Amino acid sequence: MVDETEADGAIAEIEQGNPQAENENAGQPASGVEETSNSRVTSADKLNMLQSIEVQLAVEVGRAKMTIKDLLLLNEGSVIELDRMAGDPLEIIVNGASIAKGEIVMVGDKFGIRFVDISEPEKIAQSL
Repeated sequence: MVDETEADGAIAEIEQGNPQAENENAGQPASGVEETSNSRVTSADKLNMLQSIEVQLAVEVGRAKMTIKDLLLLNEGSVIELDRMAGDPLEIIVNGASIAKGEIVMVGDKFGIRFVDISEPEKIAQSL
């Protein structure tokens, strides 16, 4: 698995076209390809490395605000009213950033989520 430091470095090189490598390797392969002693590393290779990074996906049903006093009074059978209406799309969140809206579906005996509205890729990239 790729650690966060390696991923950040790969992302920075892809976004910036690796200007340091370009200056050091004038007349060498284009910025999308780096020469190493044993192999050539392309932007596609870097992208493939990024694809193995694990992310945390969560689905938010709704939110509620309450005082600590009210929180301490909760017990089995308590019901809390959420800020979302029944039937509203749910937020799909990746690493803390909202990327889409969806609806709950059944997949066998488990819950699943069907994506119904996906944010623009630029917005997703900025929020991650």
